[in-house]
Amino acid sequence: MRVANARNLHGHVTQELGVRIVSGQLRPGDVLPREETLAEQMAVSRTALREAMRVLSAKGLVEARPKVGTRVREERYWQQLDADVLAWRCASMPPADFVQKLVQMREIFEPAAAALAARRCDALHLKQIELAYLAMEAARNSDEWAVADLQFHEAVLNATHNELMGSLFSVVETALESFFVQSARKSGDFKYSLPYHRQVFDAIRRRQPEVARRAMQQMIMDSRANMTGKRTRKSA
Repeated sequence: MRVANARNLHGHVTQELGVRIVSGQLRPGDVLPREETLAEQMAVSRTALREAMRVLSAKGLVEARPKVGTRVREERYWQQLDADVLAWRCASMPPADFVQKLVQMREIFEPAAAALAARRCDALHLKQIELAYLAMEAARNSDEWAVADLQFHEAVLNATHNELMGSLFSVVETALESFFVQSARKSGDFKYSLPYHRQVFDAIRRRQPEVARRAMQQMIMDSRANMTGKRTRKSA
């Protein structure tokens, strides 16, 4: 029990400091208070604080220097695809530039994944894509839609039969989930992109790689337009 409590405690400290850094409350170059002072401020033991600092250091967020202390590192050193770092960014409402970067990353790998899925998909994975699509179709609110949307994109990546694609999804899952929730809530009709998902599903089912690629690309572009307020017409 004591071990579990200790882990929960340093996990809480890691979370608290991580959010402060990622959200900009603590800026690159800022030197954190001395260990005993910071431990007192956060009402934790110095042991818990040290463990949290080790975790944050491994994620590239802080570094300890002799005669200087522990300071926040520049953003270029952060482990940007670390699940915790992504979660902290999403928790503090990702700024427009982060959303733009996430969309750019999706534009690089998701259309290619859809095309590969159209070439390599088997009956089991096709069924998973179909079930996710049907769940999107049946969604009664934006939260249900976002869950099904996430399942759809995961199913497409799994259908490539490339385990690295699946691993990539697990890394960006938190960010994508936040993006899908925001996108659905921002739109007047949270099912606005359902036709594009149908096009992707049909293209994979018919083994049409280039059609699947284009449909996924159009879906992502439309989603970006929705997030930036530039979407002016319904998907068709």
